[in-house]
Amino acid sequence: MVFVIEDFAAMKAALADMCAEFRRDSVPETSVFDCKLVANELISNALRYGGGRAKFRVERQGNDVTISVKSFCDFVPPECSSCSGTDAENGRGLFLVDQISESRGYSREEGIYVVMKIVR
Repeated sequence: MVFVIEDFAAMKAALADMCAEFRRDSVPETSVFDCKLVANELISNALRYGGGRAKFRVERQGNDVTISVKSFCDFVPPECSSCSGTDAENGRGLFLVDQISESRGYSREEGIYVVMKIVR
């Protein structure tokens, strides 16, 4: 699945499509939730800080799900994430992504990409 997302309404629709497909494939609800959370964080960051537009791609092979989000600016994420302080209003998204996903990488072509494991 590939989506070009230009606002939060489009993000919501794309995430609903992803979740519906996973449910049709009998992916456990906890894995659907994890994938939705990770995709939501990455897309939200791309919309807010990456130029207001993003390309979102999801591929599933067996128990592996690869989620890619590319913003339309030259943002390169930090290699290591950290969680912001308890009084901060933001700064936890990439940290959450790293805690939930198996791995995270970056390429100019794909943007940020993560690999998720489906837990059965």
